[in-house]
Amino acid sequence: MKTERKFAIAALAVSVALSTAPAVAADGKEKCYGIAKAGQNDCADANGVHSCAGQAKADKSATEWKYVAKGTCEKERGKTTPPAKSAK
Repeated sequence: MKTERKFAIAALAVSVALSTAPAVAADGKEKCYGIAKAGQNDCADANGVHSCAGQAKADKSATEWKYVAKGTCEKERGKTTPPAKSAK
């Protein structure tokens, strides 16, 4: 299989996984946007800038998230909904 095709398939798989991922984790946790420190995010940026954990460039970016115990996000001054996607 050609390298370009492998990358296209991987990108599609990541896109589908991100678009169908629930906002609340099954183990009593929820995504909390805007609280992750640089390099300590749990997964992909909400705008698709990157697709991996640990790649946040700045502290408390509105598009980066971490899992927190359900019900604690607002206490940490975060948001449980992702920000509107920005145009690239």
